[in-house]
Amino acid sequence: MGQLRSGTKIDELMDTIRAKIASRAIGSGDRLPSVRAFAETMSVSPSTVVEAYDRLAAEGVIGARRGSGFYVTGSSVPPMSVSEMGPRRDRAVDPFWISRQSLDADTSTLKPGCGWLPTDWMPNVALRKALRSLARGDDALLTEYGSTRGSLALRRLLLGRFAEEGIDATADQLLLTGSGTQAIDLICRFLLHPGDTVLVDDPGYFNFQALLRAHRVKLVGIPYTPTGPDTAAFEAALIAHKPRLYITNSALHNPTGASMSHQTAYRLLSAASAHDLTIVEDDIFADFEPSPSPRLAVLDGLDRVIRIGSFSKTLSASVRCGYIAARRDWIEGLIDLQVATSFGGPSPVATELIADVLAGGSYRKHMADLRQRLVHARDRTAARLAKLGITPWIIPRGGFYLWCRLPDGLDSADVAKRCLKAGVVLAPGNVFSVSQSAAPFMRFNVAQSDIQRVEDALIQALDHASSSVGS
Repeated sequence: MGQLRSGTKIDELMDTIRAKIASRAIGSGDRLPSVRAFAETMSVSPSTVVEAYDRLAAEGVIGARRGSGFYVTGSSVPPMSVSEMGPRRDRAVDPFWISRQSLDADTSTLKPGCGWLPTDWMPNVALRKALRSLARGDDALLTEYGSTRGSLALRRLLLGRFAEEGIDATADQLLLTGSGTQAIDLICRFLLHPGDTVLVDDPGYFNFQALLRAHRVKLVGIPYTPTGPDTAAFEAALIAHKPRLYITNSALHNPTGASMSHQTAYRLLSAASAHDLTIVEDDIFADFEPSPSPRLAVLDGLDRVIRIGSFSKTLSASVRCGYIAARRDWIEGLIDLQVATSFGGPSPVATELIADVLAGGSYRKHMADLRQRLVHARDRTAARLAKLGITPWIIPRGGFYLWCRLPDGLDSADVAKRCLKAGVVLAPGNVFSVSQSAAPFMRFNVAQSDIQRVEDALIQALDHASSSVGS
């Protein structure tokens, strides 16, 4: 190997070791080459290798054993990546594609495919006021671990909201978590084993798929209709696959925006009871509804339905906190899991800040204003898309998603790739589909789509895609 460039020798040696660990060429407990041997291999001085090894040891990547040399530490070896669990698919229809593009986008990138509202739509004044109040509070709030169940103030607020819906829950049936995603992760750890079958909506939220695959379970998609999951397909899947769990959004479903009807809800619960199925109901979009639609947790009374939610869509995605409402005995087990994986509940700063905002009168006004603003954005976005031949599957009664069909013959993944080159991140249909049957569809965030540059990028991408189909 040639001489390493001056000024980069130590860094490049460190990168070489990290790459070998990441690729599992060397693993936990393996001994690294001796200083002299590695120096000869890399054509550097022994002192350069010593410095690289010392820096990696300081980072915890490797450790020294007296008289024996340097070894890879267990903590430095990464877990098997989700992409290694099966054949790699086209990145355009991978559940991670939209997440990575949206989360890592720079400020010049437009994100009509993302799953959150613009910063200036959020209650920033109320958040700043709550932060100032917390800064004047007890020092312990700023420095200590969260309790195992999470903030009592926030749990009381949530229980009050549950009571308004008709859920008679008590404090020992509610657990606060680090996020809505962590809530699902804890439930999966608690209830599932590798190889179990889980039902998901098709189309359905793409990160449900990603998380479930990380738990090495089998996914079975249930077709989604304007009134909820296809109950006939649901009942057939219960018989054929004997699933352990079903995860869904009942209200303002992601990505379709549909809400479940009473008839569908009753039929689902009846089938779940007959087949001993647990249902996880993600209620993250509840406050976007103009009036409540049927909820499985309300009808079931938290017997075989677990409710989860978070505040990232309505308050802040930066202040992470989720919750789980379930049977008392399950909450006890989930608490132990959260302690094992996070050592306590969510950040007291996050939970007390959220409690402060929710308790104030400004939150209800914020949501009322937000719902009205989204009505106008939905109408404008639907009109813009209609000019391009892009038609909504339904017009939702609330929320910020439109699930739309592209003009005949076009693949949304191709359109999304072309728009990405123009600095516009879209959400192609198959990202949401276990069966990969949603290629003609695209999810649009109406709060992020009513922009001329988005329309211009779509026009160009659709023209190119149409030419490719016709050629």
